[in-house]
Amino acid sequence: MPDLVKLDAVQLAQAIRSRRASCVEVMTAYLDHIDRHNPAVNAIVALQPREELLAQARERDAQLANGQVLGPMHGFPHAVKDLAPVKGIVSTRGSPIFRNFVPTADSLMVERIRNAGAILIGKTNSPEFGLGSHTYNQVYGLTRNPYDLTRSAGGSSGGAAVALALRMAPLADGSDFGGSLRNPAAWNNVLGFRPGFGRIPAEGGDVWTPGMTVAGPMARTVPDLAMLLGVQAGRDDRVPLSMEGPRLDLTGELSADMQGKRIGWLGDFGGFTPCEPGVLDVCRAALKTFESLGCVVEDASVGVELEPVWRALLVLRAWLAGGNIRDLYNDPVRRAQMKPEAIFEVESGLKLSAFDISAASVVRSQWYEAVRQLFQRYDYLIAPSAQVFPFDVKDNWPKEIAGQGMETYHEWQKGTFLITMTGCPALAVPAGFGEQGLPIGFQIVAPINAERACLQLGHAYQQATDWTARRLPPQFG
Repeated sequence: MPDLVKLDAVQLAQAIRSRRASCVEVMTAYLDHIDRHNPAVNAIVALQPREELLAQARERDAQLANGQVLGPMHGFPHAVKDLAPVKGIVSTRGSPIFRNFVPTADSLMVERIRNAGAILIGKTNSPEFGLGSHTYNQVYGLTRNPYDLTRSAGGSSGGAAVALALRMAPLADGSDFGGSLRNPAAWNNVLGFRPGFGRIPAEGGDVWTPGMTVAGPMARTVPDLAMLLGVQAGRDDRVPLSMEGPRLDLTGELSADMQGKRIGWLGDFGGFTPCEPGVLDVCRAALKTFESLGCVVEDASVGVELEPVWRALLVLRAWLAGGNIRDLYNDPVRRAQMKPEAIFEVESGLKLSAFDISAASVVRSQWYEAVRQLFQRYDYLIAPSAQVFPFDVKDNWPKEIAGQGMETYHEWQKGTFLITMTGCPALAVPAGFGEQGLPIGFQIVAPINAERACLQLGHAYQQATDWTARRLPPQFG
């Protein structure tokens, strides 16, 4: 690998600001690296012309020469997940309906990334409308796992995770409803952070109804995550339920004494979220690292029936995810271009009454209270970030886990959906590798508004393990 793409994001920012590396050198190194590795995995799409990107890099260098630093991502090449609109770059949402759609304005989050000094080089691949944790679509095709090209990269932030794993991007943005930041992080040996609702504002649609989709950062280290989170987070008047962002001092506040912290291991939620053989073994072995940090790790049980929570999730998912694309469904021409999972969500939503949605929301509130009570005993909860290892790219989704059939395209993600339903922040970190050499991870869950605590435990764990640097994809030898 070129030396510049080996640098973590924090290191790269320091190299650019100190002018030890020019923005043109950085851009050239990354574009060369993308040319070398992206064809095999198809993670970065809509890549912009090299000369245009180098011209922007020269402009960033000129700004530095005049003492102007736009922000922490000054001169960073950055590819935006292809669910967010980017001004001047084709933004398809993974759908043939938007194959040629070029936005005239950035989304709020993209606006912040651009204002932080990033140079937007293209998009990262995503499944259609972000539905499902396997990145494939009719526009760009499928994204492959860099640890085994015959396996899925996960999703819906699959392209983002692969770009990070292969060092084709210093940072990546993503989004998460049922695990879209967490599943691909687990399968690509990187980190993904789902913050609480409102921490990163997202405009559009109904700005008054708290949903379950959140944007979040992906990276190879926790300080890098914190860097991007600092760019993404913070109140915006366009989003009335947005929150003030965490102010993280990357030199100090991420480090904390973990001695005596109590961790509840949720595992497979008492069998409710079946796991492929080997997943729990790798995760349990990784829990010993927390014990070495002075944490107390215990098996934990939520103590409530989980089937009603899952059924409530299906209602809320159909209402929120289906509602977002209902206008497209109502047009027969566009409906014919939608994948079956998208049609499933809309048609499931059309069967619902307001009373169904209200009842599901009550169940969600009851589930949150059960987890809140659990946090009276534990500082953190931990569960697998995915219930299976990366599956065959030819399969749209796993139809069975450990002998248990999956009724829907997303049932195999129950373990991440359950955490989504709590509203709590969840940090996906690598746990290790299975017998076939495939990565898996777990999610560190903290109480509501405890994003910093989540990152602190993840930082201590990563410093002790450093999986992202220890186990590179096979392309790097």
